[in-house]
Amino acid sequence: MVRTHVLGRLVYGLLVGIAFWAGAGVQALAGTDRATEAGLAPHKALYEIKMVSNHSSAQFLNISGQMYYEWQPSCEAWISNHRFNLVYEYTDSPSMRITSDYSTYEPFDGKSMNFTSQRKRDGQIFEEIRGSASIDKPGESGAKYTIPEGLFQTLPADTLFPMSHTLAVLEKIRSGGKFHRATIFDGSDRDGPMLVTTFIGKPVESSDIVKVAAGVDSELLRSKAWKIRLAFFPVDSQDEGADYEMSIVFHENGVISDIMIDYKDFSVSQKLLALEKLGSACNDGSGEPNSLKKQESGTTGPVIKKP
Repeated sequence: MVRTHVLGRLVYGLLVGIAFWAGAGVQALAGTDRATEAGLAPHKALYEIKMVSNHSSAQFLNISGQMYYEWQPSCEAWISNHRFNLVYEYTDSPSMRITSDYSTYEPFDGKSMNFTSQRKRDGQIFEEIRGSASIDKPGESGAKYTIPEGLFQTLPADTLFPMSHTLAVLEKIRSGGKFHRATIFDGSDRDGPMLVTTFIGKPVESSDIVKVAAGVDSELLRSKAWKIRLAFFPVDSQDEGADYEMSIVFHENGVISDIMIDYKDFSVSQKLLALEKLGSACNDGSGEPNSLKKQESGTTGPVIKKP
């Protein structure tokens, strides 16, 4: 089965990364101020997922569904929530519905991250992940999982969390660079970090690429955008080929308006169905970020409408 979280992992990374890049020098700013200073648009979005090509060797007849995505700054961190609701149709077995929830909480300093995910097959939980990762102590960088209990992933010294990874990619964009390579960890599975290569294209007019659906706030798509291609490799693999590759249209305000994921045997598109701007999650007066409460309670926050 395709790991459904990979359909959105770099969507998250790019969004929080640009926020970190723009706000790194203003640690005292509240979440809303950080987003404003960075020119970001905290938002929620809904994407339609479709299989668009399929080789004869693929085990799938079709994959279809939706991804809900939400990004907001809190008082202390950048947070994101994803939900995938996908139907897998197989060549030699009954179809099944897979739902996947994935949330992250990443403090503004970029040195640590909390992560949690849960996956269900036809309504029954079959995988759950929860843990935290840190890279602030030399020689002790790692990811400690509380679910499954006892699992620990040693992280290479040069590992980047999604924010820091995108910081480097954005520096390349701003300087006119075209290529970046790094090891990243996002906590979306048990498999540890991945090697990611990034190819940066020229600025594009998203109106020439993206067909705007009725539920999309078109104002959010008017910022400068680039085509970016990413390739993902297991860190210890001897195989020269990527596990999968991803092409996106990435906007300067943090919105991603088009996604295509290419696996070895098939390709899957994510088309924007709905897009709305959000405020900060740091406004309830309790002194705690709303986003952290959401993760502790196991919910995923406000929605356009979750699939």
